[in-house]
Amino acid sequence: MTKFQQLPKRVIRFAVTPVLLFTLAVFLTIIPSTFAKQIQTNSPNGFHIQANKTPATTPQPLLEQGEALYQAGRFTEAVIILQQAVLSSKRESNNLAQAAALTNLSLVYQQLGSWKEAYATIDSSLNLLGWDEINQKLNVNNPKSELLEILAPTLNIQGELQLSQGQTDTSVKTSQQAEQIWKKLSDNAGITRSRINQAQALRVAGFYRRSLDILNEVSQQLISQPDSLVKVTALRSLGNLLQQLGELESSQTNLQQSLEIAQRLQLPLEISLTEFSLGNTARSLSNIKSAIAHYENAAKIAPNPLAKVQSLINQLSLLVENERITEAKLLIPTIQSQFPNLPTNQAGIYARINFAQTLATIANKKDIAEILATSVQQAKIIGDERAQSYALGSLGEVYEQNQQLQEAQDLTQQALFTAQKIDASDIAYRLEWQLGRLLKAQGNIEAAISAYDAAVTTLQSLRSDLVGVNREVQFNFRDRIEPLYRQSVELILQEKGQGKPDLDKARQRMEALQVAELDNFFREACLSNQFVVLDKVVDRDNPNTAIFYPIILDNYLEIIIKLPNQTLMHKTSKVKRQQVEQVITKIRETIVEPDTNLQFKAASQQLYNWLIKPVETDLKNSKVNTLVFIPDGLLRNIPMSALYDGREYLVQKYSVVISPGLQLFTPKPLANKKLNALLGGLSQPPKSEKFAPLPNVKVELKLIQESGVSTTTLLDKNFTSTNLAKTINAQAFRVVHLATHGQFSSKAKDTFILAADGRINVSELDSLLKSREQKRTEAVELLVLSACETAAGDNRAALGLAGVALRAGARSTLASLWQIGDNSTALFIEEFYRQLVTGKTTAEGLRFAQLKLLEAPEYNRPMYWAPYVLVGNWL
Repeated sequence: MTKFQQLPKRVIRFAVTPVLLFTLAVFLTIIPSTFAKQIQTNSPNGFHIQANKTPATTPQPLLEQGEALYQAGRFTEAVIILQQAVLSSKRESNNLAQAAALTNLSLVYQQLGSWKEAYATIDSSLNLLGWDEINQKLNVNNPKSELLEILAPTLNIQGELQLSQGQTDTSVKTSQQAEQIWKKLSDNAGITRSRINQAQALRVAGFYRRSLDILNEVSQQLISQPDSLVKVTALRSLGNLLQQLGELESSQTNLQQSLEIAQRLQLPLEISLTEFSLGNTARSLSNIKSAIAHYENAAKIAPNPLAKVQSLINQLSLLVENERITEAKLLIPTIQSQFPNLPTNQAGIYARINFAQTLATIANKKDIAEILATSVQQAKIIGDERAQSYALGSLGEVYEQNQQLQEAQDLTQQALFTAQKIDASDIAYRLEWQLGRLLKAQGNIEAAISAYDAAVTTLQSLRSDLVGVNREVQFNFRDRIEPLYRQSVELILQEKGQGKPDLDKARQRMEALQVAELDNFFREACLSNQFVVLDKVVDRDNPNTAIFYPIILDNYLEIIIKLPNQTLMHKTSKVKRQQVEQVITKIRETIVEPDTNLQFKAASQQLYNWLIKPVETDLKNSKVNTLVFIPDGLLRNIPMSALYDGREYLVQKYSVVISPGLQLFTPKPLANKKLNALLGGLSQPPKSEKFAPLPNVKVELKLIQESGVSTTTLLDKNFTSTNLAKTINAQAFRVVHLATHGQFSSKAKDTFILAADGRINVSELDSLLKSREQKRTEAVELLVLSACETAAGDNRAALGLAGVALRAGARSTLASLWQIGDNSTALFIEEFYRQLVTGKTTAEGLRFAQLKLLEAPEYNRPMYWAPYVLVGNWL
């Protein structure tokens, strides 16, 4: 280990990993041991397999002694006793007692992180029991219940072992086999435990909905049953999963039920674990006071040092995150006093690592390095390579922040080698990123780019569910993913030499970020439709279109531009990210206020000067009349058509379109065939919703009917989700126009439109609109969402609009970024459809409708005409 040298006096701030490793400990270590590994209901923290169906022989006291040591966290001593039990039962040819001892020995090895030994002992146990691992069946005719009562929990424990090593598919199958054996024994508690284990494995694999289905089913079955340990655990598992899915209120409800049952049953460990989970959910709800109270309760009642320390460290990290440093520092000695009592196992090592990372901004770097160095040594002692890799990487990060770059690089490379050896991709991508930063800091740009490329590749290999990449915690996307992509792009654009910088690579890297953001938004990998590349659409079919790809970096605003039949070009404005975001925020705030027009124009012109002015001449020379923007970050929240050059708005010179990415649903011109539209409208919202009436909805729909479009209308009480689903399948509507309240948010669950029977959120809208695809091959050409708006105060709310546009399966989506007066909306909609009926493209129809308002004295301010944005196909 490199000696940790003297630290500089200046304080170096670096990122704290929020609520990181303890959720892993709770999900993958502590929770299973409370529900999946015991037969006897009178042993709530059970050791789990007692050979009590066999005659009382010498192995039995040894098993009981081993259990007592296990419960006390004295795992090394438990190993010695259980090895004696194995030998004793072997001498007596007592196969069931030997199998029980081996299974429990495997369990102790898991706690120690000795995975090779854990696998060997569980395999030996299953062999003794007659289990055929290859064919997944029992090679014993008419097995006695005594054998099955040991086999079922042994399979459960094997499933958990497989899960802890990332073998999620195998874990699910093993737990399913255990479930079948519990069924033969008519043991409902055992069946439930196996079902919960399956849900855990599915959750870790990223199959959140399947996991949720199982846990919902289990919870429903348990409602009518008496209070029990398994009921406590099922509700807690469900609450933890709902937290990961962002369904925080439901999470809180289930966890509260779990807590109340645990309190009635007087189960201290269960109470502590559920209080801990409630703290995490309260934290996600930004209820800091409640989160701290739950963490304090969890620590107070925790029956073992590990559960106590985990709760205290989450409390510490929350205080640090909220800059309550004085309170945080008072907590540190309490946590440190518990360290000598922590077990030397994976969870205990992760506790130390998490503590060290939480101290990053408030403690001496030398002290932090010593804690991490101890963690590395402990991981080596128990042979846990995953923990070793994580500890080495964290230590490397401390050296990085201390500017001891070579030592940091050595540690990072050691950690990375180990992570790659054990195929721990979720750790490897962070280490590759760390290595990239170190190489960049040493001026080795080429090697740094390679390291960043490797990090992105590793991350994308995990994309099947991006939220599941970091299974220790509900993803903090902005802190743990987005900076990797942006730093990578900044490096690519700095590269010098022949054919450099590689603009297409930079663009594709940002594209990967956009896809990752949408995956994170939906909590699943969602982009599976047929797309074509925008460049081809422009070069082949639309030689009057330019694509703008703005990228907001820490110190630059980069714009990559694709002009028709030309190679990519880029322009750089040397301006800090904070300044760009301040200008965008100013535009968004002033555009909707009646008396801030001058401030709006000044901010809008500033952004125009950064984005458009550098290529004004190129656009003119290329005879461009349509601009397609692929906006980055906060740029999604403002209408590009309202950019101001000092004399005119952008819409007065160009049609303006938004694309969520470089690819587009295969585009088709809307004007090729006669338009028919399904119209839905809600003038009077349900009483349960706090939205104002929309009296002009009827006028709006009538104007569309009079424009020459063939229409089918669902209005007010007829505009329900059921009727919408039924009607949309009745015929191939090319246009679906919904005039109702709605909201776009950075959270899928808060992105919805309002129907007479309640909210239709984005996932339901997806199912509803796509249900027609099973009966009809024609996509919806145009989805219009009138009277919708972006969620107030949500800087990433327009992500919801992009999500709706992609998931609805429509080639184009027209929506508003904020709600506009009824009268101007009706005028806009009338002109938009009039233009479409005369054969104009969707983009031209939008532009002419906006210009119609712009030319009307009462509606010429951008607040009236600018909120309408077209996402997707502009033909």
